[in-house]
Amino acid sequence: MIDRFKQFPRALAARARSRRLADVPALLAHPDWERPAPVVLWMHGRTANKELDPGRYLRWIRAGIGACAVDLPGHGERADPAMQTLERSLEVLAKMLAEVDHVLESLADPALHGVFDLSRVAIGGMSAGGMVALRRLCDPHPFACAAVEGTTGWLGGLYFAEHGEAGTEERWAVAHDRASVAPLDPMEHLAGWRPIPLLALHNELDKIVPLAGQRRFLEALKSQGKDGSLVELRTWAKTGAPGEHAGFGVFANEAKNVQTEFLTRFLKPEHPGELN
Repeated sequence: MIDRFKQFPRALAARARSRRLADVPALLAHPDWERPAPVVLWMHGRTANKELDPGRYLRWIRAGIGACAVDLPGHGERADPAMQTLERSLEVLAKMLAEVDHVLESLADPALHGVFDLSRVAIGGMSAGGMVALRRLCDPHPFACAAVEGTTGWLGGLYFAEHGEAGTEERWAVAHDRASVAPLDPMEHLAGWRPIPLLALHNELDKIVPLAGQRRFLEALKSQGKDGSLVELRTWAKTGAPGEHAGFGVFANEAKNVQTEFLTRFLKPEHPGELN
């Protein structure tokens, strides 16, 4: 067993593989590695790694959905502590955004024998990973649906004090040039958004990425007629998670189940995993 998988539930470890996709470290999991299955491209948050939260991937493969979880630049198998600081967060977002399509293209590698159905792909992520996902959705894309957690589609409200609806004390206290933020800010690129089902999960008391900014982004989607009923927001209060941000604490099981149900509804897997 790969050392990084030692803490995985046995059923997941048996169905997980480590691979580099376009030189990006990836964790691949599949219900049976035989029949085509839909797949989720998942990106973790800042200072974390792709092996975090194996219960998420286990639920997916039990539902018949594959996982392609990747390490953000400077994280996990390509760790660089300097890249994990708030000051370098924009660099991480930009590099990961540029890698998304290359990772997807690599899932079509003949060596994978077509087990990932690229006509049914979802994108998602937590915190920084979710920011990448939301920005990628503002350009033409192949994704059928998206699921994000503890993130925001309004970077301006996160980085700049005068935009902070939730209070200036809750913004990311780092200095960035507006010209550098704008290309990565989904709010600045809503004109390119193609309506697809979107699930957003969030802690109401999140101290790292306040819910107010994400609410404003989702309302902007709706006001432009981009999604309307396709947007789902689920929130929890007083979860006990660190900073009310990293996970959903006592509601973690419920949150993971909500996400899996959403993905199952829109990716429509035919063959739930028969896991021991």
